[in-house]
Amino acid sequence: MYRWRDQRLEVLLVHPGGPFWANKDLGAWSIPKGEYSDGEAPFDAARREFHEETGWTADGEFLSLGEVQQSGHKRVSAWAFAGDGDPALVRSNHCEIEWPPRSGRRMQIPEVDRAAWFSVEEACERLLFGQRPFLIRLVAALANGATSKA
Repeated sequence: MYRWRDQRLEVLLVHPGGPFWANKDLGAWSIPKGEYSDGEAPFDAARREFHEETGWTADGEFLSLGEVQQSGHKRVSAWAFAGDGDPALVRSNHCEIEWPPRSGRRMQIPEVDRAAWFSVEEACERLLFGQRPFLIRLVAALANGATSKA
């Protein structure tokens, strides 16, 4: 999700929950994203995951930002849309993890522990390295006046 504030482009990023990410900041934030369900279209998965990780509905005109491959070979497809919201109101679903790894102990964590609006420059520093091309594509598409339905 993106918005304009004082003629400056801002993007919403989420910070992963759980003990592994607790003390990580730069290079740790993400776009709201997740796994596809069997037979689920990537666009439908993106909208569902946005809702699961923020509690908000992704609506409006969507701009395809294509696909990237993150480290670990995970492929991520993304769409952008204009919107606004108070990050303090973000409500994420929870998942179960084993922590510490290989300990046999299970715990419930929020998939997202917080969200924030960032300028493109600041988002580039905070975003996972493999997702940074999405920022470049968003800026280029908006500069060219692009909007499209998925």
